[in-house]
Amino acid sequence: MLAFVLTLVIALGAVTVFAAQDPSGPAEPALLVGGLNGTTGMGSTIGPGQTLYVTEAAAGKITQVDPQTGSTTTFASSLPQGNPAIGIGGVMDVAFLDDTAYALVTLVGPDVGGSDVDGIYRVDSPSSYTVIADIGQFSMDNPPDTDYAVPTGVQYAMEAFRDGFLVTDGHHNRVLWVTLDGTVTELIAFGNIVPTGLDLHGNTIFMAEAGEVPHPPEQGKIQSFEFKSPYASATEVASGARLMVDVEFNRGSTLFGLAQGIFSGGGAGAPALPNTGKLVRVNEDGTVTPVAEGLDRPTSLEFINNTAYYVTLGGEVWMIEDVAGPPFGQ
Repeated sequence: MLAFVLTLVIALGAVTVFAAQDPSGPAEPALLVGGLNGTTGMGSTIGPGQTLYVTEAAAGKITQVDPQTGSTTTFASSLPQGNPAIGIGGVMDVAFLDDTAYALVTLVGPDVGGSDVDGIYRVDSPSSYTVIADIGQFSMDNPPDTDYAVPTGVQYAMEAFRDGFLVTDGHHNRVLWVTLDGTVTELIAFGNIVPTGLDLHGNTIFMAEAGEVPHPPEQGKIQSFEFKSPYASATEVASGARLMVDVEFNRGSTLFGLAQGIFSGGGAGAPALPNTGKLVRVNEDGTVTPVAEGLDRPTSLEFINNTAYYVTLGGEVWMIEDVAGPPFGQ
């Protein structure tokens, strides 16, 4: 069956969309590594040497994963651990800036019974770190316009950009801009859409959103916006996948979304039902096409060349090879 590839060409500040065809389909998902301590959140990034780094929130760790063999090495430990009574939090994501690793930590402050800082931590050694930005304090001093229950927010993902980081807050419904000197500003705010994963294409920011509980498919979206403030609105790129948790470009500038699946019920922040997630490819008309289905509560997505790596809430890393063809015109 022919697969349609979305290629984005950034020109004169606009995104031009082309469609291309790839006669070969992707490989079946293959388990790369299991047994990681996810429990309350699993973020990831591709670091120096094209190596995969995954957060183990419940253990307060960042683990380095060989993308070829699945062998693991503890990269950083002793970071604040997630609170299992809450069900989410701790080391949520990891990103590199100038070959230095930074961890995004959330739901560990006094407002939820913890004693640590909600913010960005610089990894100084395998067992030491420095807090560079107190996002929790900023959030309490600058509450969102939407309703909230946790004053410090629930930061979900971060992306290194220029000399700082873009950070989504899925509870406070906004994207923050955090610089290395600890300055935190609100970049763009939304209604109750639950922003999740981030990726970049040039200076354009792409953001996944899960939508309101119970996360119907029409609210599982990808939006884009430019890096400047203030914003009036973002532009919808695609929709149609339940509980969208990440967005990512592959080597060929094909845009993908990662959807966790059918909401399991309960309050906000509860995960999807097991084995209902999807990896989807974005089409020219703003719809999405499943690339792989039946994924077990995926949380984050990365690409190395044309291979997708997705992390699950249960502490696994899976890979899918040959997910898309080359960009249009090549």
